[in-house]
Amino acid sequence: MDLIKQIEELNFALLQSFSNKQDQPWGVLFWNQHQPALYDANHAHVSEQPEHPDKVIDEVISFYEDLNIIPRFYLYNVESLTGFIDQLKEEKGFQYEAFSQPIQLWNKEITQLPSNQEVTIEKVTTKNYQDALMVECQITEFGGKAVREKAFESEFNDPRYTHYLLKYNGIPCSTACLFVHGSQGRVESVATIEEYRGKGLIGLVLQHVQKEAQNRQLEKVWVHPINERVEKVYSRYGFDTVLTLQTGHAFLGGDGIKAIHRQ
Repeated sequence: MDLIKQIEELNFALLQSFSNKQDQPWGVLFWNQHQPALYDANHAHVSEQPEHPDKVIDEVISFYEDLNIIPRFYLYNVESLTGFIDQLKEEKGFQYEAFSQPIQLWNKEITQLPSNQEVTIEKVTTKNYQDALMVECQITEFGGKAVREKAFESEFNDPRYTHYLLKYNGIPCSTACLFVHGSQGRVESVATIEEYRGKGLIGLVLQHVQKEAQNRQLEKVWVHPINERVEKVYSRYGFDTVLTLQTGHAFLGGDGIKAIHRQ
């Protein structure tokens, strides 16, 4: 299996953990009526120029509007979709934003960091669930409480996810998650609340996840950083950029992904 197929297989498995999936001749539909504001759970995935683009766009608009969800497309291989993107923007009124999406792969070496007696890291269980949720709901890049509260509950009840909570002097302040599908893993939900950033806590929680991945004998562990700044952070902790995908997000209302990440 080539690299792109491995990445897509893991990505689709992760998306299906919190959304419904329906294959179409032109791509894939993902939806979750219970989490309409979660973009990853509600979008049409297109990576090849559709044979009948007008019909595809109208089908997607109708599908999501019937569910009272804002229609949106996640577009891949955008260099081959220029005509489709032009139709979305100029004829159908979609807003559009382009991304360079770095894909990073762990080099399988445990990050060596000095121990910090002020830090403890624990697996999230029913006992510390609310502490972990409190941290994640403060991370605006995750969409805030309205999005993250339901998503966190869904992930916690899915055995493919393992969440971790870092405490600094007993105060919950960082989280991370490892999603496992077959022999592959993907690191998700890595963040620190604002007042505790700059203390190197991300490195410590990533080191903990790496040890867990090593114990599970995972063949590959991926991460999809949201921007170049985050990519540089991961690169300091053994995650190498193996490719950069050119992607797009077309949406018929609401905020764009870039706007959410700037909040």
